[in-house]
Amino acid sequence: MVERNLFAGFGGQGVLLMGQLLAQAGMMEGKNTTWVPSYGPEMRGGTANCSVTLSDQEIDSPLVTVPTALVAMNRPSLEKFEKTVAPGGSIFVNSSIVDIKVQRTDVNAYYVPCNEIAAELGNDKVSNMIMLGAYLGKSKCVEIETILEALLEKLGQKKAKLIPLNREALLKGAECVK
Repeated sequence: MVERNLFAGFGGQGVLLMGQLLAQAGMMEGKNTTWVPSYGPEMRGGTANCSVTLSDQEIDSPLVTVPTALVAMNRPSLEKFEKTVAPGGSIFVNSSIVDIKVQRTDVNAYYVPCNEIAAELGNDKVSNMIMLGAYLGKSKCVEIETILEALLEKLGQKKAKLIPLNREALLKGAECVK
C-alpha cells in the first residue's frame, strides 16, 4: 500500500492540520510516513498545501508530484492540481465553495459540502475534519479513531472536549462518500 496525497486550500482552512494528522496517524499504525508542508507568507487567506505519503514499505522520496488523491478545499487548488493526479486516483472537492466540477474523466471525483455540514454541526472550524473523514471513508488508509488519538495529542488535554465534535465531523464526512 502506498498513498500519495496532496491537501490544498487557503490558510485558515486547516489543510496543514489534515496532513499532519494523517501522517501522525499513519505512524501510530506502524506505517512509513512523510509530511511536507508548503504555504505562502500569509497566516490566513494565503495558499497552503501539504503532501503526505503513507506506505507499508520504505518511502523513496517525500515529494508528491503525482498524487493518488487530491483534497481541494478551494477552487484555485482544484484548478492548479487537478492535472497532477494519477489516472485512477481520487479528487475530493469542497463543494461548498468550489463552484466548478472536476474536468477529468480518468479520476474519481467526490463532492463534499464541508461548510454546510460544519454549519449543521454548529462549528465552522470542523470543515477540514469533514473532508478528512470523506478522504478516510474512501481510502481507508488509517482508522478514524487513530486520527482522533493524533488530534488529542495535538490539542492536549485542555482541549479534549473538542474530540466528540471532531469525531462527528469525521463520521459525517465518511458518510458523504458511501
